[in-house]
Amino acid sequence: MLEPGLIHLNTASAGPAPKAIFEACAQAWRTLESDPVVQSYFDSPNTIFTLADRVRAEAAALIGCAADEILFTRGTTDAITTIANSLRLERGDRVLLGNLEHEGGEVGWLHRQRLDGIGIDRVQLPLTEHNPRRILDIYAAAIGPRTRVISVSHVLAPTGLRMPVAEIAALARANNIFCVVDGAQAVGQMPVDVRAIGCDAYATSGHKWLMGPKGTGLLYIASDSASRIDVAPWQLSRKVGANSAGLAPLVQAVGLSRAIASARQIGIERIERHNLSLARRVYEGFSAISGLGLVSAAPGPVSTAMVAAELPAGLDSKALRERMRARHRIIIKSAEPRWMNGIRLSPHLFNNRTEVDLALDALKKEISGWTG
Repeated sequence: MLEPGLIHLNTASAGPAPKAIFEACAQAWRTLESDPVVQSYFDSPNTIFTLADRVRAEAAALIGCAADEILFTRGTTDAITTIANSLRLERGDRVLLGNLEHEGGEVGWLHRQRLDGIGIDRVQLPLTEHNPRRILDIYAAAIGPRTRVISVSHVLAPTGLRMPVAEIAALARANNIFCVVDGAQAVGQMPVDVRAIGCDAYATSGHKWLMGPKGTGLLYIASDSASRIDVAPWQLSRKVGANSAGLAPLVQAVGLSRAIASARQIGIERIERHNLSLARRVYEGFSAISGLGLVSAAPGPVSTAMVAAELPAGLDSKALRERMRARHRIIIKSAEPRWMNGIRLSPHLFNNRTEVDLALDALKKEISGWTG
């Protein structure tokens, strides 16, 4: 459903929903409005309420947990904020965050800091630190006597680095620390097994690599962590659209369920192989462009489908992003200024080598034209 001629290489921000998902949502909406009360509230076969609630089972099968451990949300930010507002934390308790986290993974903790006086500590990771052992050592050294939470990304948004989240979760458990993983950039582009990771909570979005409806997300809360957290939407039921959660966006939930089912049918491993082959092409292409400074890991165990590089000093990333769209009809990501002055490409299942090569050629022209 992309505009004709548009090359979308920014799935890490928002993935384009396939036409089949859009049509599933449209049909669900038509059915819902044909009998709004029955379709919105009745837990009976083939109502939209029932179809929407299937998203929990689909998600559970995708990430390796039980359906009753899944809460449907509006996205990763909503999910992590729910965790932040539901944990029993006292004034002076501290939360450990990385300096390269996305704002959506921080806002809930910063809100608790302002509201309740909890403290925030920052792990300082260099952009080009890719060694899992050193990263784990940095996290271990940052734990203090009042650290109660570690909130960490599975895949770093600035660089696409695959973080050692299982090892960080084990470190958290050993210190009786609640571990939250931001999986916004993982689910849909790579296999995820939350039980194997061993975290207490895992949040993700439906509108990125799953290419589901915008404004959808999922939150896993481990059943053995229930004594440490009290989530308001689960007070009366864990179903999508329970009375304690309010009427859910059922149409979007139906669409997300279909999107997850589609990803599972294609095969996450197959999707990952396709994406990594394109990412390798991006990495090699970036390496050949004078003036670009790669910050992503070389293709290998810690790399993903996201490849990022710093721009030459003085070349504004947002200006380059706009020129790429206006002149070449190519969508790329301009890095957040607090991370770096850079760009990121994130090819996905719908992209091909020709599109990647066109993007690399366009970037080379734009950057060489500026530096020349």
